[in-house]
Amino acid sequence: MTKILVAEDEHAIRSFIVINLKRAGYEVIEAENGREALDYFEQQTFDILLLDIMMPEVDGFAVCEQARSKDEVVGIIMLTARTREEDKVMGLSVGADDYIAKPFSPAELLARIQSLLRRVETLRRRKQPRELVSGPFRIDLGAKRVQKAGVDVEVTPTEYDLLCHFIKNEDQVMSRDELLDAVWGENYFGDRKTVDVNIRRLRQKIEENPAEPQFIETLWGHGYKWRNEK
Repeated sequence: MTKILVAEDEHAIRSFIVINLKRAGYEVIEAENGREALDYFEQQTFDILLLDIMMPEVDGFAVCEQARSKDEVVGIIMLTARTREEDKVMGLSVGADDYIAKPFSPAELLARIQSLLRRVETLRRRKQPRELVSGPFRIDLGAKRVQKAGVDVEVTPTEYDLLCHFIKNEDQVMSRDELLDAVWGENYFGDRKTVDVNIRRLRQKIEENPAEPQFIETLWGHGYKWRNEK
């Protein structure tokens, strides 16, 4: 689901924006000042930032500049009641993609967001890595080809998705529920043991000794973790 951060210090305006974005099916996080917006940005990944310019603690220009320095793809729209040309130039110069003057209609805001999302999605596709590498493993993402030490490893589509997810999140502990959501999808309501079964099968194909795995580590009571054996 598309995730949008709304940073606006005026409660009535922020609520108006949030209600309309949620009705449109977006996941929305609210920030009432620039410092809170930056904190959320550090903790989560967003597709779109809606930033009011005149915010307490840290203004919208500074939030935009810091966010853009860390994520060149995220879409950023400045929201302001100020319509001076120099303000628009300033917003664009620090990395904003678009600029909406208050007051604006929900239809205009949603149209701007949808247009910007198309650009964001295009850029993200271009930035996707062509391969994943971890220790002796190399995965060609285009061909969906898995190799270990230069030798092809035959895996099922589910095992492939599971392996890719592990490598993309190496050294992170992931519970069965997290793996189910990531690999099988949030709408999957099957048995959690499905994860264990597929990990056991994957270990049979990639581990030298599946009984003593080097790569897919079990952390009892917590879940699993991928270890990059360099």
